Amino acid sequence: MNATRPAPGSQASLREANRARVLGVVRQHGPLTQVEIAAASGLSAATVSNMVKELDQAGMVGLSRSIRNGRRAVLVSLASGGGLLAGVAFGERDVRVAIADESREILAQQLMPLQADHVADDGMERAARLLADLAETVSSGVENISAIGFGLPMPVDSVSGEAGSDAVLPGWRGVNVTEAMAGHLRAPVALDNTANLAALGELRAGALRGVRNGCYLKFSYGVGAGIVINGDVFRGSAGTAGEIGHVTIDENGPICRCGNRGCLDTFVGSRALINSLAASHGPLRLKDIVIRALGGDVGCRRVIEDAGRRVGVAVAGVVNLLNPEVVVVGGLMAEAGELILAPLREALDRCAIPSAAATVELRPAELGDEADIVGAIHRASVLSHSNISIS
Repeated sequence: MNATRPAPGSQASLREANRARVLGVVRQHGPLTQVEIAAASGLSAATVSNMVKELDQAGMVGLSRSIRNGRRAVLVSLASGGGLLAGVAFGERDVRVAIADESREILAQQLMPLQADHVADDGMERAARLLADLAETVSSGVENISAIGFGLPMPVDSVSGEAGSDAVLPGWRGVNVTEAMAGHLRAPVALDNTANLAALGELRAGALRGVRNGCYLKFSYGVGAGIVINGDVFRGSAGTAGEIGHVTIDENGPICRCGNRGCLDTFVGSRALINSLAASHGPLRLKDIVIRALGGDVGCRRVIEDAGRRVGVAVAGVVNLLNPEVVVVGGLMAEAGELILAPLREALDRCAIPSAAATVELRPAELGDEADIVGAIHRASVLSHSNISIS
């Protein structure tokens, strides 16, 4: 999950793939001899020998003596010194959790629905139980989790570690998540906004790889942005940078759940889109609108195209201010493909400074709905290597 990867087809790329194959076999089957690894992986004995030597030197596997079929043998097993990494990413209506190894490769993950009005204690308890279950599925335990990356779809105070919105997930408002979640699992926690985590995921393993200055637009039930400056996610002085959904586009517009008038979210958020179709289509979910639009429904297509244009106007402001190389569009609405991207691109070209618009590339996200959990695992990895401990 590094920002730069070996070129496909190169010797370095082949070696990396062989190492991953050896690790995957050992992870799946447990301690094995090199002969058994070769049989299970399809690699030659010489290749397995070289890969095991490299992995041993890197501290990623351990070697131990044993007896197999009455003969002395050396077993290869995963190194256990560094423990597991955990990622937790909350949506407004669900939570995704994942367990990864030291190399940030996700070993197991699970998505569970939640009540929209759930409170923080219930959410964290559910996440902790899910992580415990996942740790067991990889033959480990929560005591081996060395760090947790934790995301919420709301402003978070990176200084205090508290969640900070009365409008989105109000049951989390003012809760010190880093302390509370660390208390559940006795592991350090890195708290972040899910748009920032998704931007980080795409930066390390997706459509923003190699980009120095860019933006990830999370377009789902609401709109948020993760901003990348000088090759890293920019969070602002207190962690609230990127709240593009609360940029005012009509000061006489509808009251937003944040308390202001005419925020972008009041025009393109799920509630606005669903309400605009209620008279003609009856009750729909946001996912239904996307599916029907892709199927040719004229009304749903119109709603999505209008939303794309409005978001494009807001993104043009970001482009004028930051002059990014790339803007990546992800989230549920991005599943509409060109239905959302084409009007967004048109509005961006129309409203941004011509020189800035000419140099920015609009890309679809590569990681889909896993972007934020991939970013959460990366945050956990950085935290784990910072030697922070819980007493």
